Amino acid sequence: MRTMIKTTSLLLLGWTTIIPLANAQDKFEVSGNVELVSSYVWRGMDQESGASLQPSLTLGYKGFSLEAWGSGSLSDFHPQEFDITLGYSTGGFGISVTDYWWEGAGAPYGHYKDSHYFEGTVSYNFGEKCPLTLSWSTMCAGADKDEKGDRYYSSYFNAAYDIALPKEITLTPSIGINPYKSRYDEGFNVMDISLKASKDIKITNSFSIPLYVQAIVSPAYDHAYLIAGLNIGF
Repeated sequence: MRTMIKTTSLLLLGWTTIIPLANAQDKFEVSGNVELVSSYVWRGMDQESGASLQPSLTLGYKGFSLEAWGSGSLSDFHPQEFDITLGYSTGGFGISVTDYWWEGAGAPYGHYKDSHYFEGTVSYNFGEKCPLTLSWSTMCAGADKDEKGDRYYSSYFNAAYDIALPKEITLTPSIGINPYKSRYDEGFNVMDISLKASKDIKITNSFSIPLYVQAIVSPAYDHAYLIAGLNIGF
């Protein structure tokens, strides 16, 4: 409980510190987004929540961001996941720390050692001439442990490349890899290979809805998925 109070206090302090600075500099940004997905698949793993609603709230200031993200199943209306990410980006470089929580509605939130997974991520986008994005994520604290209590340091590497097509369609092939034994698999394996097509569907002259369709194959689990998603944001 003390850990939960301390963490919550630090987050609130961060929010209340950013807002006055942002007002002074007029650089503070707030954005919200709601995404509807036909199925929730993460790193080649079906989260078994069916169609899901995934809202997010992001505060940003001069490259820094604080995001709260959640996912809830539309079949039982119980929250499945709640994540908090603190990040910084400049140019094509990004770095972030995420607190994942998958326990769902009714479960205690403050058991950080047993039910939270803390992950650090570094990424780099090479820009318009080479729209390749590489990222590496490693879980470094929390419940990411084996049966003996030893830390896995579960890691995930991803490479994605955006291809601009006619009619304002973007095609994105990507691959995700588990480099060694972890909570994902027993050793090196390809977690997911995907092909995603996305396009902004114009509703009015000033309003459009991003829509995507994505085919995913998971060699590690011998599964395949075809999912769709759309989102509305401000």
